[in-house]
Amino acid sequence: MQSGVFFASVLSTLKKRYFWISLLFWLVMVAPAQAALILRVAVQDGANQVKVGSSTKAAIRDGSGRNLGELSANSSQSAQFRSGKVAMGRWAANQVWIEPTGNGYVWIGDRWYRGRTLLVPQKGGLTAVNYVDIEQYLYSVLGAEMNGNWPLEALKAQAVAARSYAIHQRLKSQTDLYDVDNTQSSQVYKGLQTESSGTYAAVDATAGQVLAYNGQIILAAFHSASGGHTENVEDVWTEPLPYLRAVPDFDQGAPVYQWKETFSRAQISSKISGVGNVISMKPERTTAYGSVLRMKVVGDGGSRVMTGADLRRVLNLRSTRFTVIPQYGGGGNARNSGQAPIGFQVAGKGFGHAVGMSQWGAYNLARQGYGYQQILLHYYRGATLARIAVQ
Repeated sequence: MQSGVFFASVLSTLKKRYFWISLLFWLVMVAPAQAALILRVAVQDGANQVKVGSSTKAAIRDGSGRNLGELSANSSQSAQFRSGKVAMGRWAANQVWIEPTGNGYVWIGDRWYRGRTLLVPQKGGLTAVNYVDIEQYLYSVLGAEMNGNWPLEALKAQAVAARSYAIHQRLKSQTDLYDVDNTQSSQVYKGLQTESSGTYAAVDATAGQVLAYNGQIILAAFHSASGGHTENVEDVWTEPLPYLRAVPDFDQGAPVYQWKETFSRAQISSKISGVGNVISMKPERTTAYGSVLRMKVVGDGGSRVMTGADLRRVLNLRSTRFTVIPQYGGGGNARNSGQAPIGFQVAGKGFGHAVGMSQWGAYNLARQGYGYQQILLHYYRGATLARIAVQ
């Protein structure tokens, strides 16, 4: 079957299967004495010093809530790690809160954030944690993870996925200090810098909505583009999850749908240790959709088997879905003559781990008129839309 006919068939199935999805069930989350769900985001971790401030007058308190002083509006100070405490100006305490008055913003490091700031000594430095309403957190995440000018239905799909992911991480957090950080290892979060009218509209339109499976909020993983087909989660990570199944993607035309990188033999040999000068790179195991799981690298000083994830990291590739093509000099018979390659071309597809929702797939589906519910329930198989109720 031609690919265009195939994808048209899948799109038709999408439309038929999910046209009715509009009802939400409730998931109750216990958050005592809070009218909103507050997320704790590590903005800086183990820093020698952290510059903090406030757009309005702000109270400075210690960990017990005792008032230490105040910051004037639009001013900042440097907090430092000193003798196991947080030192800021003439104040020192085991923990320090910066709490703006009114609807003020906090300054952490090099940008503005909503909410308030907790400074804690940790790892021989300071960790700055932004306490922020999860909906306001998402205003920023959407603009950092997906362009705020993208179609509204794609942004709404991203909002639900990002909200689900953040709450899932909050429930699974292995530290008492914060729930998520502000990098790609959690979700990219840049404060007010990445907020826009598009992100406000998408977050507000889906307020409180999450994805659930068997009554539990799911690990709503997402990525930029898969290169035509997403992966089963156990082929990329370890634990099989029933809602993270490989499905056709709709990311054709994305700027990262296909890509190429070229390395000289010296360049690639310097990045892959333990084999000397690289002679060949051959996959030993791939997924059904072409992502490299293990590859044997042979050099003039030995050989080793590397995972696709390790190769992606050391070669700084966009994904693990790639093939390696040796490049030879001296004409077409050079390969058969046993001559070593002069370089390697890496031809790949997609950007990211290829698990869960494809952002470029969501973009294309939204442009074709599909709603965020249809988009989400295509990429997260068997999941259900739910709404959280904070008590």
